[in-house]
Amino acid sequence: MNFRNIVFKLALALLIGFCSKTHAQNRPELKWTKDGNAYYQFTDGELVSISLAQNERKTIISRDLLYASGQHTIGRIKDFFFSEDGNKVLIYTNSKKVWRYETRGDYFVADLKANTITQVGKDKPASSLMFAKFSPDGNKVAYVSKHNLYVDDLMAKSTKALTTDGTERLINGTFDWVYEEEFDCRDGFRWSPDGQSIAYWQIDATKIKNFLMIDNTDSIYPFTIPVEYPKVGENPSSCKVGVVNIASAQTKWLNIPGDAIQNYIPRMGWIPGSNEVILQQLNREQNVSKLFVANAATGVAQNILTETDQAWIDAADENWEWVNENKEFIWMSEKDGWRHAYRISKDGKRQTLITKGDFDVIEKSLVDEKNNSLYYMASPGNATQKYLYKTKLSGGSKPEMVTPSILPGTHNYDISPNGIYARHTYTTASVPLITEWMKLTTLNPLTMDGSITNQLGRIRPPKNKVEFFKVTTEDGIELDGWMKKPDNFDQTKKYPVVFYVYGEPASQTVKDEFGTGINRLYAGDMPKDGYIYISVENRGAPAPKGREWRKSIYKNIGVLNIRDQAMAAKKILQWPFVDKDRVAVWGWSGGGSSTLNLMFQYPEIYKTGIAIAAVANQLTYDNIYQERYMGSPLKTKEAYIKGSPVTYAKNLQGNLLYIHGTGDDNVHYQNAEMLINELIRNKKVFQLMSYPNRTHSINEGENTSAHLALTYTEFLRRNCPPGGR
Repeated sequence: MNFRNIVFKLALALLIGFCSKTHAQNRPELKWTKDGNAYYQFTDGELVSISLAQNERKTIISRDLLYASGQHTIGRIKDFFFSEDGNKVLIYTNSKKVWRYETRGDYFVADLKANTITQVGKDKPASSLMFAKFSPDGNKVAYVSKHNLYVDDLMAKSTKALTTDGTERLINGTFDWVYEEEFDCRDGFRWSPDGQSIAYWQIDATKIKNFLMIDNTDSIYPFTIPVEYPKVGENPSSCKVGVVNIASAQTKWLNIPGDAIQNYIPRMGWIPGSNEVILQQLNREQNVSKLFVANAATGVAQNILTETDQAWIDAADENWEWVNENKEFIWMSEKDGWRHAYRISKDGKRQTLITKGDFDVIEKSLVDEKNNSLYYMASPGNATQKYLYKTKLSGGSKPEMVTPSILPGTHNYDISPNGIYARHTYTTASVPLITEWMKLTTLNPLTMDGSITNQLGRIRPPKNKVEFFKVTTEDGIELDGWMKKPDNFDQTKKYPVVFYVYGEPASQTVKDEFGTGINRLYAGDMPKDGYIYISVENRGAPAPKGREWRKSIYKNIGVLNIRDQAMAAKKILQWPFVDKDRVAVWGWSGGGSSTLNLMFQYPEIYKTGIAIAAVANQLTYDNIYQERYMGSPLKTKEAYIKGSPVTYAKNLQGNLLYIHGTGDDNVHYQNAEMLINELIRNKKVFQLMSYPNRTHSINEGENTSAHLALTYTEFLRRNCPPGGR
């Protein structure tokens, strides 16, 4: 396979997040018009609206306005946002990455009535603006630059600083590294409904210690790169929420009970039509969730809802959705053992279960109050798949499956605000992603030619399909798995097995969607070369199997998930076509940690392992993630030590390749060196591949991805030879 194909495969892998945590931003949302009868998109350098069902195109912003004058530095357009009245468009361009995502850039306002374009914050450094958004009346734009909040008055053509105390470590309107990584917190401010003020987070990271990464290659003398990084057991940043008045630039801090350091505030928003802010507070261990409603003028906050869990409670959905004239909001909770949607009154005293049953709501799709409907994704019978359901928003009704049952697999629906239309996507392990536009009210495609049914008829199914299976371990635990057999499989022969593992609560590997069964790090063709490729989903993975399934891993990462994987492999190795002497396992990030633990704790099963960017010592990872799933290390570190690969490194017997980037700001290269020291101390021979200054994704620099694939493949072929015997 040529280098270009290898790089493409690696890039695709990183896009779908196979090597690390799953984040919500991975799937772009459709931008509907306000009435829901059309959608917007940039095409051929123009912003157009496309109506449904006529498919008529209307130019909203012409290419001439955007580019022809040459007076604006509008580069690649990353995103766009309409003002509430639809007369202006905020264009986000020239974007730059901040840690994982491109959240810094330039913003321009296109005035559709005046047919003009003006730059927002043009006195600020290039590509320094973050999360710009219109005021409710569309006459102002607020944004963050260098950790301060600003507002541009589009009518007066003036700029005002709303905060001036922002520094590298005192952060207004956005977040520090760990809030971004573990709570998906990035946009840190919200306009009030009346446009007179803005609620915003302030993160004080001045006491967070620096982790120093070393750059040995970009100059003759090495230098350090500091990253504010609170390790396990270290205090988090202090966090508070303030409301700044636009006219006076004075901030009123909300009086939220509880220590500002020992509690997190991962979610916040305004209650529509009011001067009140609602927010979620999680305690340090993240097993107590409190909702507060605060008066923005006085700062007085009232605790309206408290939930506790013996394990952890997740941060709420980012967008608060209000119903019943803003007297109630939709809330997701696992308090009855399943992830369900509830209607909660603003004072918290009235709670109505909407989605009743022994199943999980995977995600909400649309709150359609006009038609008393809640659309949501679920899969009660098969945790590897996903379907659209609906039920009465008022509660008390049985779930109704909207997705046709004749299409088993993974579905997604982007539904118009009026609940009439939807963009429906469908995929399986054998069917690449296909899309149809449909009328949701009748469940009919807008055109038969573009229907999923018609498109399926044109897809040639692969000869060698991914097979899904279930395996019951000796502990009585039934696990889902998938398997891709070699081409020209001969059941009388024995083949090598390569297990792909993640294993931690942040990601699911066994899904019935396209790409499953493809090893994107293998520089060749695994089925053609004669490998069996397998992944099994252990307990603790975020699969829709109920609270007990997901949270049984609490204080047991590195133990319970590893035993589930090993006991499943033990059963699989009893299959007559599996070669017990050629068993390999690999994973990245949490999967790298699982790979190490499997190699060290069950050396009699796994003969070859490739671990990439692993957490070798759980005490080195960040506090929000690791304390959430492993409990407080301030009470005891026993679970951390028991679950860490370095604890078992002395047991290595097989062939190990360890890979890590020295510039990894997420899982520090420190983990590699701790592991190396322990392996050396126990006279364990292994292979190491370090990538200078590469981050957690190990894809920076010319041919890095290609080299990684070649390194992976050569080691696997040498130590776990392919082909049936």
